[in-house]
Amino acid sequence: MDQEQEEYLESETNRLEYVRDDIINQGEPDDMMFELLQVLTEEVLVPEVGRYYTFIYQPKTSRIRYDEHPLIACVGIFRWGIRGINYHWGTFRNYSWEEVIGRFHVVYPLELNDARAIPYQKFETSR
Repeated sequence: MDQEQEEYLESETNRLEYVRDDIINQGEPDDMMFELLQVLTEEVLVPEVGRYYTFIYQPKTSRIRYDEHPLIACVGIFRWGIRGINYHWGTFRNYSWEEVIGRFHVVYPLELNDARAIPYQKFETSR
């Protein structure tokens, strides 16, 4: 394990601790996601297995049910995209690179419970 990985896992930073309730009070999933991304400013283009992320996702496949604002634990990286445990669904989901809008926002381990407490999931059916 390199130093960066150790710092991530041992980080005592919880950027959501004092703003969680304010984010929840936004009420709408899009508003909560916007506020959440204002706090989770660390972004990456390619996630790492074993880390947590949130991002905006819009699939191109028609008539599938999806979460536009996933909160995941990354479990695999592939040529086509990533596989993660989506905490909003409670199941494994696949995300293709070209359907991720923007970057992956890093969620630190100490922030995961707070992120899970924010009901910012946005379940949609693609057209």
